[in-house]
Amino acid sequence: MTDNTTLARSLYDGFNSRDFDHEAALWADEGVMTNVGSGQEDHGPEGSRQSNRFWDEAFPDGRVTVHRVVAADPYVVVEFTGRGTHTGMLTTPEGSIPATGRSVTLEFCDVLQFRDGRVWSRRRYFDSGSMMSQLGLAAEPAQAAEQ
Repeated sequence: MTDNTTLARSLYDGFNSRDFDHEAALWADEGVMTNVGSGQEDHGPEGSRQSNRFWDEAFPDGRVTVHRVVAADPYVVVEFTGRGTHTGMLTTPEGSIPATGRSVTLEFCDVLQFRDGRVWSRRRYFDSGSMMSQLGLAAEPAQAAEQ
């Protein structure tokens, strides 16, 4: 039986290799993927495919780099960076955004919960405002005044 840390890492390897069926096979039928900022949810193996297609369509050259994996059974926390060029349609809960041709670098944190060797939940945290700024669709955040 594979441990949860290895299963978690294989999710991110699956994205980089675009093996979305492999990732989907790791999800429980009742599994829930939540993007915390928007509240958007995807469910089960098909939701996993849909979530991956969302990122792949918008950033076809996108890749993730895992920096830290911390496990406390049944949870695994994964910090990672996603990088890609926005050359496809980005479909958000607020509407669709045509390709800007701009590159983005985003920091993510996923909290995964496992049951019976499958992913039961994923809560994803990332700064969508930073993404919009990097795409040229929102103002750059104001710099803190020096003291």
